[in-house]
Amino acid sequence: MKNLFKKFGDTGILVIGDIIADQYIWGRVNRISPEAPVPVVEVTNESLLLGGAANVANNIASLGGQAFIAGVIGRDDMGKTLMEKMREKNINTDGVIARDTRPTIVKTRVIAHSQQVVRFDKEIKSDISRATLSSLLIYVEKCLPKIKAIIISDYCKGLITRDLIKKLLRIAGSKVLIAVDPKIGHFNYYKGVHLITPNLNEASVGSGINITDEKSLVMAGKTLMKKLDCGTVLITRGDEGMTLFEKNNRITHIPTFAREVYDVTGAGDTVIAAFALCHSAGMSSKDAAIVANHAAGAVVGEIGTAVVTRNDLMTSIKRSR
Repeated sequence: MKNLFKKFGDTGILVIGDIIADQYIWGRVNRISPEAPVPVVEVTNESLLLGGAANVANNIASLGGQAFIAGVIGRDDMGKTLMEKMREKNINTDGVIARDTRPTIVKTRVIAHSQQVVRFDKEIKSDISRATLSSLLIYVEKCLPKIKAIIISDYCKGLITRDLIKKLLRIAGSKVLIAVDPKIGHFNYYKGVHLITPNLNEASVGSGINITDEKSLVMAGKTLMKKLDCGTVLITRGDEGMTLFEKNNRITHIPTFAREVYDVTGAGDTVIAAFALCHSAGMSSKDAAIVANHAAGAVVGEIGTAVVTRNDLMTSIKRSR
């Protein structure tokens, strides 16, 4: 792992996707409102974290990789704050485009006594314009000599379109790994990518197979590989770990390494970031998946959007021996 970490500094990963501000309002509940049967949250703290594609890039940077990000934010105060936070984390933001007509996406979660009380979203979900698409693709071409993988972080907020992925594959598909963290409703966009990392529900919907046991899990994984012409499928299975599907019918079940699960927010971001970084630095798909599983186990033990560090990985791997 220490030798691998040394390679991370020379490994560039570009994240393309929906950039989101994860806003948290922390507090406590001692009474129910007299106006309506809802809890009254006494606010004790507020925090703003990098979410969506920005969280993927943050995980790459946290592990010591070279993180590049491309996406769209609003020309607003929240957009400026996100840009500052990404730069503080050593994320290259040259590919981020600001638009007056597209406010920065904000997810606000109210947390009381370690439980999420409510979440509300501010967003525009219409597809990006042709001009914005063109600008993103120009940036990708400029970025290619610096990177070994592209991660598509799809949150169904309008940036990831069928046209974008087709053109990405045409520009970069033979040069770098293209990995997708998918969303339901967009599976027909992803044909031809190299790696896809659905969770159980996404894999069920994407394959058309209701996953209830190991047999249906294997059927779903194989179906996705064939349907999407995809070389590798990594299905994340919550507290049951992950299952990796590779060519030549190679299937690997990986048990979870999480000690306690408090919050799965952003765990998928961590998985695809760790896998792409490790694989691009020279690890096999199987070993990269094992490391990604350790990474996920570390972040689900935290409340709120979290990132994995090198120390987290080393601690988890030593503990599992």
